[in-house]
Amino acid sequence: MDFNDVIFMTDLDGTLLTDKKEILPCDMEAIERFRRGGGIFTIATGRGCSMAKKIANIICPDVPAVVFNGAAVYDFKANDFLWHCEIDSHTKEYIHSIMAEFPGIGVEVLCEKTVYVPFMNDFEQRHLDMGGVIPDRRPLDEIPDSGWLKFLFTADPDTIDEIEKLTASGDYGGVCWIRSADVFCECLPNGVDKSRGFSELIKILHAENRFSVAAGDYKNDTAMIKNANLGVAVGNALDEVKAAADIVVCDNNSGSIAEIIDYIENLN
Repeated sequence: MDFNDVIFMTDLDGTLLTDKKEILPCDMEAIERFRRGGGIFTIATGRGCSMAKKIANIICPDVPAVVFNGAAVYDFKANDFLWHCEIDSHTKEYIHSIMAEFPGIGVEVLCEKTVYVPFMNDFEQRHLDMGGVIPDRRPLDEIPDSGWLKFLFTADPDTIDEIEKLTASGDYGGVCWIRSADVFCECLPNGVDKSRGFSELIKILHAENRFSVAAGDYKNDTAMIKNANLGVAVGNALDEVKAAADIVVCDNNSGSIAEIIDYIENLN
């Protein structure tokens, strides 16, 4: 297949990035070959723009990226949001309610340019350190009510399991809840996921006629994988993500992006 007809979007953590949060040279070489052949390559991540910036500076995407798990399309070159969707302000009460049930959890509220952390724990601190982000540590009720693109809870996997069950109970509606890692449960605007962000990006680029490829490993990647023309799960992906994919390639530590690009190249 001619790369001129392809738009390829990949998740970062657990997909493009190795377990050491690095990009393998073979993957980077394949991405450059894909671009030279006319392909559009970009990323779809749960990270906000500030946390994704370090990786974006390495990849230097020629087109905007999907950030905040699909709640925004961001142009790293222009440092500008091209599209975004906000959470209703009433969800602040959801945080109060869930914090009452699980008082030791961390909470992170993400707006366009600011990461607020009203409740810190070790899991949240490691998350911030990974992206080199310095948060605004003000109390929850002092965080502005508008401009929220998403918020997340972070805790040990067993606690996040319980939070996931609680948010699925029907008492926390009007939003989209997604498990984005074993230690994260996120709240997004209603109807928003990475697939929505990918669709908005395609509209912005007028790339509706291109063959879409999406790759990922976790629950928050499933919709994007299902809705792409070619949905790809990496070898370390959850079983449910593999079941949603058209193909499964090697794991994120073994050159998965290079394998996907080789596969695309050999399509008729």
